[in-house]
Amino acid sequence: MSQAEAVIHLVAGGVAGTVGAIVTCPLEVVKTRLQSSHSGFHSRLASHHNIYTTCQTLAEQRRYGAPSPTPQTMSLVQCLKHIIKYEGPLALFKGLGPNLVGVAPSRAVYFLTYSQAKLFWNGLLPTETPIVHILSASCAGFMACTLTNPIWFVKTRLQLDLNKDNRITVKQCVRQIYAQSGIRGFYKGITASYMGISETIVHFVIYEAVKAKLIEHRVRNMQEYDTKNYRDFLEFMVAGGLSKTIASCLAYPHEVARTRLREEGNKYNRFWQTLGLVAKEEGIRGVYRGLATQLVRQIPNTAIMMATYEAVVYILSVRFINEEEL
Repeated sequence: MSQAEAVIHLVAGGVAGTVGAIVTCPLEVVKTRLQSSHSGFHSRLASHHNIYTTCQTLAEQRRYGAPSPTPQTMSLVQCLKHIIKYEGPLALFKGLGPNLVGVAPSRAVYFLTYSQAKLFWNGLLPTETPIVHILSASCAGFMACTLTNPIWFVKTRLQLDLNKDNRITVKQCVRQIYAQSGIRGFYKGITASYMGISETIVHFVIYEAVKAKLIEHRVRNMQEYDTKNYRDFLEFMVAGGLSKTIASCLAYPHEVARTRLREEGNKYNRFWQTLGLVAKEEGIRGVYRGLATQLVRQIPNTAIMMATYEAVVYILSVRFINEEEL
């Protein structure tokens, strides 16, 4: 891969991630709230101004009629309406700033590491095999998680901020985290992020396999693969959505654990301790809380990202690579 091609893929990844983050931010906020233990989306009174979650004493809870111990999760539409009603429409985009700041470098680091690791492992192992994709995705995921975890930590804290009148700013959030825990505070929940690398591995292994089958099908049917058309973009969108959906379902519990670990002043300390506590108190449904919203967000997000990524790569390649060859 030439330097120009590498830059094109980095730019395309950043643009695709940015577009996907903006369009699906409201669903990301709802998903994070559903994963949290104090968002107010799990009680029967959640739609009545969050009374139960704001009560400080048992007397207050009895006064307002506390719900039964078994929580009931609000639907996606109810969550969106609740946020708009009590926090305003802009609350649907909480954490978007850090998300946009983090998505470009995160994608750049990931794709750069993935491509370089793939070249390295292809030199040691049989080329383009599942083990090469697994090792490459592991290296890329580890590097991206380590470098960008502080950004995603701040984003999660902002999305969990339920205050409408005095919203916390990014600067205030950073200062608060640093005052409480120092630099180490920004890496709380990183163990869960490392466990989430398994999702990336499953995603890329399935995606590479599906993509290889699509290319093989084209070649077998004597179809030209050099010229891009709408069918190419559609196939990559489907392949990306399918692989990401399967990966998300298999590895989703790590996201719940990560969100709980990033909550302010909570009882969760370690990855396995958090998962065990959530499963004990809320059952298996608690470990998968927010999965439906995640899938609803993931499908359009992946489709948008893949379409944008392929389009940007194609446009920039035609504009710069072809001109250099001429």
